[in-house]
Amino acid sequence: MNNFKEISAKELAFSPFDIKEEWMLVTAEKEGRVNTMTASWGGFGIMWNKQVAFIVIRPQRYTKEFVDDADCLSLTFFDKSYLKKLGYLGKVSGRDENKIEKAELSIIHEEEIPYFEEAHTAIFIKKLYAQPMGGEYFLDKEIISKWFPEKDFHVLYIGEITKVLTKR
Repeated sequence: MNNFKEISAKELAFSPFDIKEEWMLVTAEKEGRVNTMTASWGGFGIMWNKQVAFIVIRPQRYTKEFVDDADCLSLTFFDKSYLKKLGYLGKVSGRDENKIEKAELSIIHEEEIPYFEEAHTAIFIKKLYAQPMGGEYFLDKEIISKWFPEKDFHVLYIGEITKVLTKR
């Protein structure tokens, strides 16, 4: 038995703007393997009358293959004592090593969606939409030169929040 309880998305005890400093893990499963990446960009809101999360992933990220293959994924949030581990998970590719094991995180599942026992909050997402960003759509071209010098534009995913778990 895990130490989580279900809450509504409206009951989240943190600001979505905390993602910039505290980060989150984007986690999905493909063919029985789990991969994760650290993210500090994204958001929450309402789209199509649904509570949603907005997630962006660069095309070269290994986790993107897992997110593309899965119908659902998780976003997990940790207390600040995990920032070093989250930093490691953001720098090392799961292509090269079992970074989840090396970070000493424990994978658990909710309705076949992987997430981490050590997290204080897990948000489960059902993908609704995915589209590559393109340089021609940026109205502020300085964003391209600052954040995309290699022109490796993110793919934008919009997913419905299907469940939120938080530590008891």
